[in-house]
Amino acid sequence: MMKVAIYCGSASGEDVSYQQQTTALGTFLAKQGFDLVYGGGDVGLMGTIADAFLASDANVYGVMPEHLAEKELAHKGLTELTVVADMHERKAAMADMADAFIALPGGAGTLEEIFEVWTWAQLGLHKKPCAFFNINNYYEPLFRMIEQMVSAGFTKPIYEQMLIKTNDAQTLVTELKAYQPPTIKWS
Repeated sequence: MMKVAIYCGSASGEDVSYQQQTTALGTFLAKQGFDLVYGGGDVGLMGTIADAFLASDANVYGVMPEHLAEKELAHKGLTELTVVADMHERKAAMADMADAFIALPGGAGTLEEIFEVWTWAQLGLHKKPCAFFNINNYYEPLFRMIEQMVSAGFTKPIYEQMLIKTNDAQTLVTELKAYQPPTIKWS
């Protein structure tokens, strides 16, 4: 069973289609045999993705720092909830548990999480795929920024190319399963 870490907003966004497409993706991934690793919350797209996996009888593993669990933001129906000391432990635990990483729409925390695991992949610290599920073309401006990073010489083209960027669930699954990491940065 492949476990996918999904990073996404603790808000739902202004357009209801963010929630609808998140539900559809979660249902599709669960039916394809994926389990979910995520931040453990019951709010925003985080709650939506967890509910979609749970409704499809998939396992859902939440990882939440103490300070958020104390605010009662944890989802009550998870397969397993791990409470850790802080955000650093949360990210490390999620990275260890997951076989792949996907960013859905979200804010600064979502970007920080996906960029960290993408950086780790570039450094050869893991060989797991990193993906953006581009609902409503949400990430198009970011993709242009990444292209700028490449054209300005701050990111090698191979590291931009290692990112999976799609808004199609079947393409996402196909590319996650077929992913081959590039060679290690300093090899």
